Amino acid sequence: MKEKLRQFLASRPKARLSSRGLTEAAVLVPIFCKDGEYHILFTQRSDQVQHHKGQISFPGGARSEVDASLLDTALRESWEEIGVAAKDVEILGELDDTPTTTSNFNISPFVALIPYPHEFRLNRYEIDEIFSIPVSALLHKAKKKEEYSTFGNDVSVDYSYEYEGKVIWGATAQIVQQFLDVWQSASGAQ
Repeated sequence: MKEKLRQFLASRPKARLSSRGLTEAAVLVPIFCKDGEYHILFTQRSDQVQHHKGQISFPGGARSEVDASLLDTALRESWEEIGVAAKDVEILGELDDTPTTTSNFNISPFVALIPYPHEFRLNRYEIDEIFSIPVSALLHKAKKKEEYSTFGNDVSVDYSYEYEGKVIWGATAQIVQQFLDVWQSASGAQ
């Protein structure tokens, strides 16, 4: 599946947002294979951070002047937040830019394979918890909701997922939905 994902992500054009006054940010969408099944790794942000307190997210954050690219941002933030070193990350491709409507970020998501098992090191100031959800559970078992909202003149679908007491919403759910669409297309599932 790894190679199918890589090929599919490389073959599709990435939808990029114009700056529209949004702050550039990037996240890693970490996936790993455990017992023959792919999982997505999530973080739960602490109540100490400036933005998105207590929310479920992916490792990542705002681009810094030290970052040569948005990929560098995703890798640096993943190291700082959960202790996954860039050398342990295999980038498979990018998903579309995703805006946050309340904190004004433009997020560039990078899909990456990470090793399993891995000894994570949480930055407790930023992250309270990490957990994973099998891709199959997000596709078939999670409670999924779709709601329509307006951002400027654009109408969009807002997704949320609930699985085993964890609620994923906002930009993270938008990225999850993109990933699942890519996953199904790459795997040939309908």
